[in-house]
Amino acid sequence: FKGFVIAVPVGASMQPSLNPGERQVSDVVLLNHWSIRNYEVQRGDIVSLVSPKNPEQKIIKRVIALEGDIVKTIGYKNKYVKIPDGHIWVEGDHHGHSFDSNAFGPVSLGLLHARATHILWPPRRWQKLQPMLPPERTPLHSNQE
Repeated sequence: FKGFVIAVPVGASMQPSLNPGERQVSDVVLLNHWSIRNYEVQRGDIVSLVSPKNPEQKIIKRVIALEGDIVKTIGYKNKYVKIPDGHIWVEGDHHGHSFDSNAFGPVSLGLLHARATHILWPPRRWQKLQPMLPPERTPLHSNQE
């Protein structure tokens, strides 16, 4: 299992995708290190990364925008941000309860740790995690257009 790690996302920042409602049971997710070895992530992926504010901590967020994209922020110092080369914009699904790019800005790809690929526990929640971008969080402009 080298290249794979099991993680327990803590808190409400990724609700309802992870840890939906039940306080006593946290989702356990499979993190795949290999899938991001070339920094290949796409919009909508759920990723684990080193917190830009605390290198001792790993956080789990959704990729909203890639380098070159322009994103409308939620409470960041600039209303619009063009994502610089070598960076991504990440957010929690539970806006207002997430410490994410709206607080610390674009994140260096070098801080990427792994991609969350499956919910493993509890058994009734077992599923493959698909990339999903909330329609209201689609970048205003992307390099792939």
